[in-house]
Amino acid sequence: MTPADDALGFAPDDDQPIAYMQRTRDYYLTLGYGNPYRWAHYDHVPFQPLAKHLAESRVALITTAAPYQPDKGDQGPGAAYNAAAKFYSAYSGRSDGDHDLRISHIAYDRTHSRAEDPNSWFPLPLLRRFAAEGRIGVLAPHFHGAPTNRSQKTTIETDAPEILARCRADGVDAAVLVPNCPVCHQTVSLVARHLEVNGIATVVMGCAKDIVEHVGVPRFLFSDFPLGNSAGRPKDLASQRETLALALDLLAAAPAARTTVQSPQRWSASADWKQDFMNVARMPAEEVERRRAENDRQKVIAKAIRTEAAPSAG
Repeated sequence: MTPADDALGFAPDDDQPIAYMQRTRDYYLTLGYGNPYRWAHYDHVPFQPLAKHLAESRVALITTAAPYQPDKGDQGPGAAYNAAAKFYSAYSGRSDGDHDLRISHIAYDRTHSRAEDPNSWFPLPLLRRFAAEGRIGVLAPHFHGAPTNRSQKTTIETDAPEILARCRADGVDAAVLVPNCPVCHQTVSLVARHLEVNGIATVVMGCAKDIVEHVGVPRFLFSDFPLGNSAGRPKDLASQRETLALALDLLAAAPAARTTVQSPQRWSASADWKQDFMNVARMPAEEVERRRAENDRQKVIAKAIRTEAAPSAG
């Protein structure tokens, strides 16, 4: 930034939302994988106005976090990417109790976030509190887990209809969807679209602005934070309350589809953290080779889990 820019109070040019689609495309091409991934993209976005006042609505939470599995290796704070902890079918849990959900199975920002506070990606306790305070009418009896799947066809034709059926069984009026990794943001965006077409209002809380807006969703609360912190800064209840409150306000007040609100919160005074995630320009050749080998190893693990989970014929 030039002295003239500084005198005018300009922010640095790189202090802007991370271009995750381009970043991940360059990353996998550098690792040696051809045929760059095509992200879901729509020109039409459905929009379901909230049918009731928010304080009278039944609200469900949809997450891409996974239930902790003690026999699946390290899933704790700072754990390396762990494909063994993945899940490939929608699941549900009771909203009136606490749950141990982790995000070691997905590509959140491990450099700048240790995944040590579940409230930064799974705001179920805070939603219960907001229901008790009258901010929402009632929390739906179940929350739902959406599998993070690179196959848009599987998400659209299998997972989204299953989550819709579970929401309908609970009489849900609206849903809050909270993703973590880049593909998670695509997943919840596709689920949100399906719910909207079928009469359930939605709001996505996320950190990958380009992916969510490229898919096209009705309402999006964008937090310019490292991936894995869509529900607010870790161990910061004020940040988490403000983030969820902004999302709920957007759920109630968005005038039309493609309404994005950006949280005013900053992760830190410096925006340098935005330069690290999957940035091949900052990786030496030996690191690229290490990541290629580790990625291949994790793909074998994930394929075995998918094969085991697939229904048998006959």
